[in-house]
Amino acid sequence: MDGAGQEVRRRRVFYIPGYDPIHPRRYRELYRKEGAAQAEISGYEVALRPRESTAKGRYGWRVNGRMEGAEVAAEFEVLVWSDIVRDSMAQGILSTYAQLLRTSWIYIGSGALFRLMRLRKGPVIAALYPVVFLLVQALVALAAGWGVFALLDRLLGFLPGASESAVALAGGIGIGYGISDWFRRQDGRFFAYYLMHDFAHSAALKGAYSPDLQRRMAEFAATIAEALREDLDEVLVVGHSSGAHLGASILADLIRQGGVPAKGPRLAFLTLGQVVPMVSFLPNADQLRADLHFLSARDELTWVDVTAPGDGCAFALCDPVAVTGVAPEGKRWPLVISAAFTQTLSPQRWKELRWRFFRLHFQYLCAFDRPGDYDYFRITAGPVSLATRFEGRAPSRSRLETAVSKFTSMAA
Repeated sequence: MDGAGQEVRRRRVFYIPGYDPIHPRRYRELYRKEGAAQAEISGYEVALRPRESTAKGRYGWRVNGRMEGAEVAAEFEVLVWSDIVRDSMAQGILSTYAQLLRTSWIYIGSGALFRLMRLRKGPVIAALYPVVFLLVQALVALAAGWGVFALLDRLLGFLPGASESAVALAGGIGIGYGISDWFRRQDGRFFAYYLMHDFAHSAALKGAYSPDLQRRMAEFAATIAEALREDLDEVLVVGHSSGAHLGASILADLIRQGGVPAKGPRLAFLTLGQVVPMVSFLPNADQLRADLHFLSARDELTWVDVTAPGDGCAFALCDPVAVTGVAPEGKRWPLVISAAFTQTLSPQRWKELRWRFFRLHFQYLCAFDRPGDYDYFRITAGPVSLATRFEGRAPSRSRLETAVSKFTSMAA
C-alpha cells in the first residue's frame, strides 16, 4: 500500500481493561515492549511517545506506525475504572468468605453455573478455582488452629480451668488467623482473593451494573462521542476480558443517544478474551442483554470478537449475543474469529506459555511469532480500518451460537 491508497492516517484507540486494580501505565509498557517485538518479527515500525496533554484522571500515549509504505498516527487512551476495582477489592478475610458464599449461591441457585458449563469449561474452572482454594485455605487454618488449641490445652494444665481454655483458644485463633492472613498476603502467587473479588463484583447485583460503574460508563461514552466529532479516520474501542461487556453497553448507549455522526470517522469495536456470559447469564443482567441485542444489529459500527481455545479464562469462540439468547432478526455482529494460539505461536513459544493461564489471557495484546490475520499492532497502528481488514472474513467454523442462557429478559 502506498500513501495515496491509505485508508487510515489518524486513529483514536480507547482501551477498556478488564477487572484490574493496577495503574494503566502497565498497558503502555506492554504495548511498547510487545509492539517492538511484533515490529521486528513482521518488518514494520511502531514508535511510542507521550501524549502532549492529558486531562486529569485520563491516561494514554501516542503511537506512530509505519507499515506497508504508509504512516499512521494513533492516540491511545485507557478508559480507567481501576479505582472502582480497588474499592471492590478492599475486603477483609471474613468479608471475602462472605462474598464466596453469596456469589456461589447466585451462580448455583440461579442455574447460571450449570448453563455456563455447557459452553466452555475453562472459565468455569477459573470461577471455581478461588472457591475451592479459599475453602482449602480455611480448612488448613482451622486444622492448624485446632491443633494449637489442643496442644496448649494439654500443656497448660497447671492453670485454672477457665484460664487454661481461654489461653488455648486465643492461641488457636491467633494461629488460624495468621495462616489465613499469610495466604491473603501471598495472593500475588495464588490469585484466589483476586478472582473471588472479580466474580463477586460481577455477581454483586446479579448482573446489573452498579451506580458507580454506570456513571463511569456514561463518562466513557461522552469521551468516545467527543472523539467521533474530531477529524479522524477511525475510532477504535478495544474491550479486553470484562472490558468487553462494558464496551458493548457503552457503545449501545452512545448509538442510542445519537453520538455517532453520519459523516464522522469509522467506529470499530474489538473485543478480546471476552467473558460476557459470566454476566449476561445472570438473572438481573437485563441492561447488558438489551445492549447486546441492540448492538449486534447496528450498521454504525464494525464489531469483531477475538478469542482462542488456548485461553482458559475466556469463553472462546462463543458468540456472546447468540449464546445469551438475545440475537435479533438481522443480527450482524460480532464477527467471531480465533487467534489460534497453537498456530500463531511457535511450538516452543506455545510450550512456554501453555500453563501460564493469566499470561495467555493477555496474549491478544502481545506479539505472535507466527502471526495470522489477527495482529493487535496492525489493527491499532496500521493504515487499514477494522472493517476493511476483516471484510469478507468468514467467522470461525468452531464458534458456538446455540442459545444457552436461562435468562433472556431485556431492559425496556
